[in-house]
Amino acid sequence: MLGFLLRLLPFWVREPLLIAVGSVLGVRIMYLAVRDHDRVAAGLGVVFLVFTAIRVYAVIRALRARRNPSPAASADGAAVDAAAQPQPQPQAQPQAQPQVQAGTGPRPGPDTPEKEHNAWSQAVAAVAVIGALAVALWVAPRFMPSDDNAPQPASCSGGAHEALPKIYKDTPQPVTGEELCKALNRPDLAKLLGTPGETATTVSSTNNTAPLTDGKVAQPEAEVTFDTYTVNVSATYNELSTDQYVKLMKFGDEKDIKTLTVLGRPAVLSSDHTMKLEINLGSGGSGGPVEQGPLARTLSVALDRNDRGGYCDITVWSTSGALPNDSVLLNIAEKLLPRIPERPVR
Repeated sequence: MLGFLLRLLPFWVREPLLIAVGSVLGVRIMYLAVRDHDRVAAGLGVVFLVFTAIRVYAVIRALRARRNPSPAASADGAAVDAAAQPQPQPQAQPQAQPQVQAGTGPRPGPDTPEKEHNAWSQAVAAVAVIGALAVALWVAPRFMPSDDNAPQPASCSGGAHEALPKIYKDTPQPVTGEELCKALNRPDLAKLLGTPGETATTVSSTNNTAPLTDGKVAQPEAEVTFDTYTVNVSATYNELSTDQYVKLMKFGDEKDIKTLTVLGRPAVLSSDHTMKLEINLGSGGSGGPVEQGPLARTLSVALDRNDRGGYCDITVWSTSGALPNDSVLLNIAEKLLPRIPERPVR
């Protein structure tokens, strides 16, 4: 269909149009081929450039033919004109001679310069239109809003704030779950995790208290879930130092314990399995037993440089069981910890 429409266009419109499109596509494809080292794209770009060169050659030949018509073409035209004249009758032979002589000369061409001028105008107009369209397509995405249907990353809830437990008022400068959520749900979090093409699917935060403390220890929490990894951050405002915390880890099931320093604060890396809880929403409404979930990697950092008690846990896991490198946890901690106030001197 497109080829049929192109054949309907005049020569001086069709050829400049093909030259403009072929040159733009050829140069663009060759640029991408050189950048990506793609031989197939390079071959395709050469095809477009050769096609464009052939069209340019055809236009140059047509221009030369218009400017310098060949004598043979003029003679052929004269012969055709002479043959087109009516044949003289026998009784009117004296009057037929002037008509034949008048028909043997070349036709006057007063419209030739005007047609050549119109052809050049059409060619220039076609190139100008193609150039304007190319510029518009290039610039429009920068100024027009995007209408794509790509999923937007989940954000922290901006609704009504839940009431803080009483212990939060008695704890000096505690961070809330919403503040942790905003600190964790960074635009570059997926890139820090090594999965830059993913967007957050689920984001949540709570203002909890630590278990088995009768609500006397504030423990805000935030969690961001991607297709590959889930990141959980919590701050525990107890009196436990990092050294004491490491000793408790050694009595538990934590593995691969490694002490280090993060932003001048004592820290420890450890691994432990998550819990898997299956809930059946059928007629019985019963759930299955609690099972062992995938392995998780946790970086625990003291809430202040002097390690006066309390810590921040940054935990990463995936449903597949794969874990990122420890450097990923360190990078997240370096971005997150400055957003959590250090514990003041008591």
